[in-house]
Amino acid sequence: MAFNKFNVLHWHIVDDQSFPYQSVTFPGLSKKGSYSSSHVYTPNDVRMVIEYARLRGIRIVPEFDSPGHTQSWGEGQKDLLTPCYNGKEPSGAFGPINPIWNTTYSFLSKFFKEISTVFPDEFIHLGGDEVDFDCWASNPEIQDFMRDKGFGRNFKKLESFYMQAVLDMISAINKNSIVWQEVFDDASKLMPGTVIQVWKVEDYTQEQSKVTEAGFPVILSAPWYLDWISYGQDWKRYYAVDPLSFEGSQEQKKLVIGGEACLWGEYVDATNLTPRLWYGI
Repeated sequence: MAFNKFNVLHWHIVDDQSFPYQSVTFPGLSKKGSYSSSHVYTPNDVRMVIEYARLRGIRIVPEFDSPGHTQSWGEGQKDLLTPCYNGKEPSGAFGPINPIWNTTYSFLSKFFKEISTVFPDEFIHLGGDEVDFDCWASNPEIQDFMRDKGFGRNFKKLESFYMQAVLDMISAINKNSIVWQEVFDDASKLMPGTVIQVWKVEDYTQEQSKVTEAGFPVILSAPWYLDWISYGQDWKRYYAVDPLSFEGSQEQKKLVIGGEACLWGEYVDATNLTPRLWYGI
């Protein structure tokens, strides 16, 4: 990264499949949610990564994505995920984080306080993408909560309710937030300075226009998904992108703070990581 003048590593450190981050406050998260006891990032591992990066001029921005992408969280934190229902009976399955229980926010507040002390960067990425509403819709308690709040059947409003609470937590610990574009699209009341990461390929220039017109900073990722390499000279397409080629004023374009090349694990592992990562750079 340093050789190629990349200066930020966005570390998507946990997901549905595994919770490898070893929390001091909540050790059960990795103890029960990681692939195994050896598939974890210990506090010392994290310190070493941060220091190794710092010496090369690289910041580490951690992402703890919620309320979706959290199946592994539920292994080690009881009553965090939403119980799904089949009619009037629990199905035994669980969905996204339960946004209506006070215990959810008590847990998250303590957890993010720890994260704020472990990672020195000013930003924490809070995710907010790809939330499946089916489980929320099946749960009678959530249905009652939605009625009481006047949300009707608009589960985007419920997600916004959750995200606003988490964003408030991050502000309270003097950190700034990055979120995926759905959080903006779903009309959450975002604090000034919240960074929106634009990742959906469809109409991403229009999304940049909307986000910057609303006054929010942008990170652009949509045209640089390295795990989507197809066949042939993809690098030409990557290099042809102009992050400022969207409709908007010069003031809007000043809000584009950078681009990010993304590399997800669906088609990438240790056997093809190196050529896939550096092919497009």
